[in-house]
Amino acid sequence: MRYISTRGAAPTLKFDEVLLAGLASDGGLYVPESWPQISAAELRRWRGLSYADLAIRVMSPFIGDTVPQAAFERMVRDAYATFDHPAVVPMKQLGERLWSMELFHGPTLAFKDLALQLVGRLYDNVLASHNARVTIVGATSGDTGSAAIEACRDRKSIEIFILHPEGRVSAVQRRQMTTVPSKNVHNLAIQGSFDDCQDLVKAMFNDRPFREAHKLGAVNSINWARIMAQIVYYFRAGLELGAPDRSLRFSVPTGNFGNVYAGYAARQMGLPIEKFIVASNRNDILTRFFASGRMEILGVEPSLSPSMDIQVSSNLERLLFDLYGRDGKALAADMENFRERKSLTLAPERHQAALQWFQGFRLSDEGTLSEIGRLHRLTGELIDPHSAIGIAAAVEAAKTGETPVVALATAHPAKFAEAVKRATGVEPLLPPHLADLMTNPERFERLPNDLGAVEAHIKRRLAEEVHA
Repeated sequence: MRYISTRGAAPTLKFDEVLLAGLASDGGLYVPESWPQISAAELRRWRGLSYADLAIRVMSPFIGDTVPQAAFERMVRDAYATFDHPAVVPMKQLGERLWSMELFHGPTLAFKDLALQLVGRLYDNVLASHNARVTIVGATSGDTGSAAIEACRDRKSIEIFILHPEGRVSAVQRRQMTTVPSKNVHNLAIQGSFDDCQDLVKAMFNDRPFREAHKLGAVNSINWARIMAQIVYYFRAGLELGAPDRSLRFSVPTGNFGNVYAGYAARQMGLPIEKFIVASNRNDILTRFFASGRMEILGVEPSLSPSMDIQVSSNLERLLFDLYGRDGKALAADMENFRERKSLTLAPERHQAALQWFQGFRLSDEGTLSEIGRLHRLTGELIDPHSAIGIAAAVEAAKTGETPVVALATAHPAKFAEAVKRATGVEPLLPPHLADLMTNPERFERLPNDLGAVEAHIKRRLAEEVHA
């Protein structure tokens, strides 16, 4: 398996090289040169497999021979042994054609654990084989940061710096990052939005001298390994609902487009998926994009679902690459124009191709609270605001057609206890292993939204570690 950049000018790499590179050197994102194909007969043989065994089969073609198979299988089993539910991603039926898949049973109570518990182990293995160290830099709108820190804490070959928008993540999300005492963990509270944090990370990767001097690596979903691991739970849902002999639809609460793109990858591999409902909050650039074919940045407004408070969804570029017929040069030119002009309009045929598989949905904060309350009254279930948006979209979709709809529940309700209590009158409790989270001391640095200041801080911290 080889990987190519969406902008067409970076070297073609193998999996271990893509893992360490993160962002491509031409500013693009890496994608497989071709998609592995899973036959209907093979899908039927996969029914009944444990989650770890299914994950090994789904991901092995993407790894190739870059990681020894026995070591890879051991890493996968170890990663999913950290989850507190035997099914790893349990399914719950909410209606005749409506299901929820819970993706929040990992150590940090969010779907990011499903990828990052494995990615941390892959980093350890690949760095050891290359006799190398890496400086992880990542931006988070709430959940990626804590999941990445949990996966990378105390690892000898990794220093990790996570940028979060100050005051724009929930208290639980922040404390899951800032109360980790590990010496190799560094939290940076940036005075700006998530998009500002994401832009700073991309700028650091595009600063070649800085990137090479400090051996930067990525844990955001710009890193292909993140997407690869998320493909698995789409296959799990499909197999539980009768694939390949029955197709299905997915409703995905979406910020950076990585989660729903993993579903698109599963479809490209042969899983029969009819449609993806891309569910957004008031920051609805994706809803507007699928409705009109025009992507336009209007600014970010804080909401009850902060992990979706995003205007520039990085992983959309991976989908655009296919919509552009994998013409990296043409896409690179349009993405540069998008950055300058804050808008991009798809050619009509490309827009129609996107609508074949995707549709948008938006929900206000008021609608989000209403959905949390409605589901609690109906079923007794507590859901977080992000999952509520996905479930509300799935409820609408299930009103038409016979194909079942699976809504992805992406975070534990206790991560957003204030909103859940406001909607239901019930305050969800953190699991026992996080019972002292709100009283533990925090450790983070406040920095301006300025590349020079952030790079200088990282250089200083790394120099201190060398001389410690």
